[in-house]
Amino acid sequence: MANKKVNAKREAYAKKQEEQGRRVMGWIFGVLIVLAVIYLIWTFMMIA
Repeated sequence: MANKKVNAKREAYAKKQEEQGRRVMGWIFGVLIVLAVIYLIWTFMMIA
């Protein structure tokens, strides 16, 4: 009985960690894309 309770807690924690990990990855990729766009704008301004 206690083993099922521990497994349920472990699964809930793993699900929570996965959701947080996806959120962090989204932010990282979003920031990288924004930085790439800023770099492109800066490059074109230097050429002009």
